[in-house]
Amino acid sequence: MKFVDLKIFYGFIALLIVSTGVSFAQEALISIETDDNNYDEGDTIVLSGNVNIVIGDTPVILQLFNQGNLVDIAQITVAEDGSFTKAFLAEGALWKKTGDYTIVASYQEHQIETEFSYTSKSEAVVTTEPYEVDAGSHGTFDVKYTIKGGTVKNMIVDSETFAVIVQIDASDEGTITLDLPREFIGAEKQDGKDDTFIILIDGIEVAYQESVVLADSRVITIEFEQGDSDIEIIGTYVVPEFGAIVMMVLIVGIMMTILVARNKFQISI
Repeated sequence: MKFVDLKIFYGFIALLIVSTGVSFAQEALISIETDDNNYDEGDTIVLSGNVNIVIGDTPVILQLFNQGNLVDIAQITVAEDGSFTKAFLAEGALWKKTGDYTIVASYQEHQIETEFSYTSKSEAVVTTEPYEVDAGSHGTFDVKYTIKGGTVKNMIVDSETFAVIVQIDASDEGTITLDLPREFIGAEKQDGKDDTFIILIDGIEVAYQESVVLADSRVITIEFEQGDSDIEIIGTYVVPEFGAIVMMVLIVGIMMTILVARNKFQISI
């Protein structure tokens, strides 16, 4: 074989090896993701991922950093289908700083990372203040509240459903605690004892917790998800004046019906 031919032959072999290596590197990529983008202290961070090519018993190495400081490290076994998962509990001595955290996943020479934001309890933004609820022509009344994970945009009365609607901007999952004054909204049975409220978030009924029951108010806590907007608290009355007006209209209607019936009866006689 001529010298030139050998150079071409070995060049072709070298090119084949390089191209095969590049192809393998592209196929052996690793992917990861967390189940949320924002976490609070005490939350569980669930990370899941996948490798395109399983290389024997090679594990995935996970490292968790905050501002360059190592917070946690783990070695994860890869399943036969290339998937893997790991849960981190966001609490402890190394979870004191609020900010952005980075997870770095390594699989042999391949590496990828993802970020999430974390808020410690000591730095969690909690809003606590009374809100002046507009009751239309019947004036206003105050509702004390505490919200975490969002802000309150408005509170309005819906007299037709005996409800107070709390409009929120939920930037994250969170909770809102409301101190509902019995004078203006309540849920009662016919015997006067407390009944349960109906809570709707964007039209879907959800559960709530009642932590304090006072003579003049009831304190309830509702959990919401990121992106939720309208929380509707439905009772058996809202602003008693509304109920009185409805009753007066009903009584007037009944009296008019009776008078009309009497007149018809007398005319027919």
